[in-house]
Order: sequence, then structure tokens, then C-alpha cells
Amino acid sequence: MNGNQITQNILFNKMTTEEFELAKIGLAFKKKKYKKNSTILSAGSKTINMGFVLLGSVRIESNDIWGNRTILSHVAMGQFFAETYAYLLDEPMLVDVIANEDCEVLFMDLSSIKQATSINETWKVKFISSLLTISSRKNLALSGRSFHTAPKTIRARVMSYLNSIALKKGSQEFDIPFDRQQLADYLNIERTALSKELGKMQNDGLISVHKNHFAILT
Repeated sequence: MNGNQITQNILFNKMTTEEFELAKIGLAFKKKKYKKNSTILSAGSKTINMGFVLLGSVRIESNDIWGNRTILSHVAMGQFFAETYAYLLDEPMLVDVIANEDCEVLFMDLSSIKQATSINETWKVKFISSLLTISSRKNLALSGRSFHTAPKTIRARVMSYLNSIALKKGSQEFDIPFDRQQLADYLNIERTALSKELGKMQNDGLISVHKNHFAILT
């Protein structure tokens, strides 16, 4: 993602060039690269930085002390993470942020935006407004996951998830951002049970699936 793509992102696209340059200073922009499956932020830690995915993708997951993993969301290039924790400053994270693939992240220090805004800091007003929009959308995404995990049967969970992706993509054929194990963790079911049900759904003519590529047939 180049500089023009960053400024066109929802977080900055309402700013003038001058405001964006001031935001870069005020938010202390810092880029960092991560290898696949490396930890970006850990549960229990605190952060003042929100992350903006410049390249690759990351996933948000919950890991308990017994080794059980639940994938909560996938954060693609151009999307954000940890903004709520960064804004609250002293709230320990309840989730881990993991590199889903090799990725590059732009970190932004949010500690300054809670300070009094002067008449010359219009970028702060625009930034906070955009941040509220982002947080609202993420709340919708998290509530969406609760819809997918609420059904009692595996098939109903899978169909709920696939239907939501089809609606977002505007197509009944699409790629999902998860591999088989990650999809099982996201839907809170066993991988073997998921694979078995996907096979049954193919035999029943409901879907076609190859790795992470799906087509809804009915």
C-alpha cells in the first residue's frame, strides 16, 4: 500500500494534505513488518498504538490457558485493529493479534488525540470522526460472528457464514480469508466435524468448495 492509498483510506480521506502531514506527526507513524504466525500484540498487554494493515493480513484470536483457540475476526489490508485498546490506553488486551501471513503494519499512537484540540488541529476532529465510523463497522462485524455461532448445527453455522460473505461480495462465488482450521475456530466447531459437513453439503448440491474457494449452488 503506497502513500496515496493510505491517504485515500477512510481514516484519512477527509483530510487535506496539510492535515495529513500533521496527523503523521501527531500520531507518530511507525511501520513494522511481521512474518506469518508471529505475534503482533499479546493478550494481557496494554497498547497506545492502533494498527493499520499496509500489506498482508492479520487475525484476532482468543487463546485460553487450556490451549483452545477462537478466531474472532480477520483484518485485511487497509483495515485496522486495536483502536479501542489504544484509545482507552490502560485497558489490558483480551485477545492476541497474529500475522495471518507475512505483513506490514503502520502503528499510530492515539494518546495525543485525547488531549485538548486547538483551533489548528482540525485533523484531530476528522480523525476521531473517522475512528468512530470504523469502530461502528467493527461492532457490526463482531455481532455478525455471534449470528454465525448461534445456530446449533454445523450446517446452519456454515450457511450463515457463507451467506454473509456472499452478501458482502455481491456474488455466490468467492474466497474466504480462513483456511479449514481457522474457519473451524471462527465458527467454534471441530475441524474434522467441519470437513465432514462440508463434504455432505457438496454431496447435497448446496455448495462447491476447493480449499478456501466457495460457491453457493442453491
